[in-house]
Amino acid sequence: MLMKEYRICMPLTVDEYRIGQLYMISKHSCEQSGGGEGVEVVTNETNIHPQHGQGQLTEKRIYLSSKLPSWIKAFVPRFFYVTEKAWNFYPYTITEYSVSFLPKFTIRIETRFENNNGDNSNVFGDTPTPAKNVSFLDILSDPIPEKHYKESEDLSLWQSSKTGRGPLGKGWREEHKPVMCSYKRVQCSFEVYGFQTRTEEFIHRNIQDILLVGHRQAVAWIDEWHGLSLEEVREFEQAMQEKTNSKLKSSQNNAGPAAAPRPVFSRSISVTDERSLKKMGVTTTAMSDPSPSSGPQTPVRLNSTPE
Repeated sequence: MLMKEYRICMPLTVDEYRIGQLYMISKHSCEQSGGGEGVEVVTNETNIHPQHGQGQLTEKRIYLSSKLPSWIKAFVPRFFYVTEKAWNFYPYTITEYSVSFLPKFTIRIETRFENNNGDNSNVFGDTPTPAKNVSFLDILSDPIPEKHYKESEDLSLWQSSKTGRGPLGKGWREEHKPVMCSYKRVQCSFEVYGFQTRTEEFIHRNIQDILLVGHRQAVAWIDEWHGLSLEEVREFEQAMQEKTNSKLKSSQNNAGPAAAPRPVFSRSISVTDERSLKKMGVTTTAMSDPSPSSGPQTPVRLNSTPE
């Protein structure tokens, strides 16, 4: 299991970011949905956690098969989704990701928000993260994928008309007031022989990109959400969820028969090496020997867990 701690500072207060985070996630999810892919919100409700008490539970399905690298596409079903469950006990949150056909794949993210510049070495109050596993992400200067760059979200050019903040310059994390830090402890595991290291490294690379883009947007969009109450941003969140779900379902329905998802009982991965599957701890379906007239032998099929 590969564990890292990311620290992302922003020119906001923790109270401000509570509103900005909800606004950013809702708007970003809506923008990224379409063409049969994106984020479907399944549940968003108050929930009681046995350890942390009352919070907000959100469950989402994330459809993203076209965004995977080719070496992973060869391993996974053509159509699938990732389940995201998030418990929000602001300023502390827990987010977990799973994939139904990969029982040995997990991502767990613990987040705590504090009004400082990332100098708390034991923010989670248990075992400090080793320094070699701590990464500071700079929303101003760290590179993001070119496809995600927008001049309006470039914080070296950004200036807020509502708050007068911005643009950010070199050394802003040490000098800017206010400043807060999002501490994220990320543990990812993909316990499959031959794929573990490569997959976990791929996940962490993408998590860094997602964190940088999302936190840049929360700051750059400040004039859209600053001054909203928690009730008002929850209303916006509900409206965006309905719009996002509608966009996703509409694009899936309009994709046509050729692109329609397979029924859940037939989603599968083709695997020809039964010995490799046994090393992965997977039980294969017995296949009868084909008759001479039936053509080439059908590869063993690994069936995914039904939804």
